[in-house]
Amino acid sequence: MDQLAPDAAPLPVRADTGPPDGPLEWPGYAATRARAADRSGASESVVGRVGRVGGHEAVLLAFEFGYLGGSIGRVAGERIGSALRTAADLGLPLVSLLASGGTRVQEGMHALTQLQHIAREMVRLRAAGPAHLAVLAGPVTGGAWVTLGAGADVRLALPGVQVGFSGARVRPAGVDASAYTAEGQLAMGQVDELVPWDGLPAAVAGWLALLTSPAAGPVAPPGAVRPAEPAASGWQAVARARAADRPDARAYLAAAFSRLAPLACVDPGLLVGFGERDGRAVGYVAQLGTRTSPAGFRAATRLIRLADRLSIPVLTLVDTPGAANDERAERDGVGAAVAETIAALAGCRVPVTTLLVGEGGSGGAVALTSPDRLWVAPESYYSVLAPEPAAAVLKRDPADPAAVAEVADLLRLRPQDLVAMGLARGMVE
Repeated sequence: MDQLAPDAAPLPVRADTGPPDGPLEWPGYAATRARAADRSGASESVVGRVGRVGGHEAVLLAFEFGYLGGSIGRVAGERIGSALRTAADLGLPLVSLLASGGTRVQEGMHALTQLQHIAREMVRLRAAGPAHLAVLAGPVTGGAWVTLGAGADVRLALPGVQVGFSGARVRPAGVDASAYTAEGQLAMGQVDELVPWDGLPAAVAGWLALLTSPAAGPVAPPGAVRPAEPAASGWQAVARARAADRPDARAYLAAAFSRLAPLACVDPGLLVGFGERDGRAVGYVAQLGTRTSPAGFRAATRLIRLADRLSIPVLTLVDTPGAANDERAERDGVGAAVAETIAALAGCRVPVTTLLVGEGGSGGAVALTSPDRLWVAPESYYSVLAPEPAAAVLKRDPADPAAVAEVADLLRLRPQDLVAMGLARGMVE
């Protein structure tokens, strides 16, 4: 990363005053460390600095894989803790460049318990507010992955690197090795972006710009992507919201933001991340017209809580017939996932703005709707249930178009109805 400042200085660390062969007096450990230092040119597996990336000041923490595989021992753990404390004390974001095989065997439990110390300092950093951006330069396994890697706010990875809890020498035989790669973790929603080495400085600088420059105050909703006359009936509002040619959330994201930085989400019907608007950062969650899965709600919860911690306002774009309600969703805990999203939104200290851009169906929609800043697009509707299941609940024939249309009118689900009832602030134009 180019970009350590010329005057960057090492962070303060405690001197190693233990036995020459470590806390376990492991035979030959001192000689092993000396050879590792000669080969790598590093005095330990971790180094910390305060520097700059793309003009943004940050605490930088880098692992040296050439020093005993970047393993974490007592001294390395102290250096990591020092970097975390410095970031918290100075109010600076932390950038971790990770390449580690995990905890150091020659130090036994003295090494493993460093994970607890690191976790405590990470909690302190989160409480202080600054963001933590991890770059998985690889391999990143074991203790480094389960603390600094998977625990980071944003996770970038070099293509093809090994990433996972189990390293190659300790995982079960015969497993699919692709699960332990950056690409595999990306597919599982554990990595946010793959970035080639030569693109890292720009990518890290771009993320730091977003994570440290929140927009001020509530976000104004984007205007209507295309004009439309108010729906004449409830059923017409439903039909318009379901029309294949109706502008979806992608069109509204394009209208609202000059740049998007997506976070991981394995639900193809949901987009989450941060966007740039007038040079400032806004978090976004956008439904794409499908039933939102438990994984989608968990991704939305992650975004809302991270934006709240970083004081970044949020825009949600609602468009769903409802939460996923099949057997797979139930087994995956859809109820708990919806509950967490509703709670995250209700407890959010930053302003959240919602624009209803299409279907607003039941709990799947309300989970992502701001309780006091709801706006509606002209081609949308919002209802306790869609007209067909509502008709069924009322013991009317959901296959009878006349019965469904009557229920749609009774539900008063049109955009103008929502405004008239005081449930929405207005219809965007």
